[in-house]
Amino acid sequence: MLINVILIVIVIITGFLLASYNSFIRSNNRVKQRESAIDVLLNQRFELLPNLIETVKGYSKHESSTFENLSKLRSSYNNSNFSVDETNKIDKEFGRLFAIAESYPELKANTNFLDLQSNLKEIENKLNVARMRYNDAVTSFNNKVESVPSNIIAKIFGFTQKELFKLEENKKENIKVDFSK
Repeated sequence: MLINVILIVIVIITGFLLASYNSFIRSNNRVKQRESAIDVLLNQRFELLPNLIETVKGYSKHESSTFENLSKLRSSYNNSNFSVDETNKIDKEFGRLFAIAESYPELKANTNFLDLQSNLKEIENKLNVARMRYNDAVTSFNNKVESVPSNIIAKIFGFTQKELFKLEENKKENIKVDFSK
């Protein structure tokens, strides 16, 4: 009788451990999937980048530093994995590029530029949704890491909190473009 009770307790504890561990695995994979969705959208945005730069270059010969910065950031992104810092730097440069474009009325009416801008806007909207989904998945995962009793399982198997995708402080400000150079 005592052996049966002990076996039942062992089975229950083992079942709890397995279910908790598998729940962490599913949550971790969901975070990776959401991170990958952001990566795919960033790659789509980068594929538009050379065409957008060439279109704007035709109207703005003196803004080469912005174009060079975007090209360098694009190259560094292509040589690395998903990086929140790299993404934020590129977002800032995209803002500068569009600020430059706003200064050229002929460019704003250019069909190629409008098409590229429309495609980029669509990708940016998808990126915003992907970032929110990523943060939801990370929050769900982090809740499991911190909540009792799953925090015990997290410690046993080495699951740690993940970082949310955050907007940098400088991204919250309006972008200033100096045309005096």
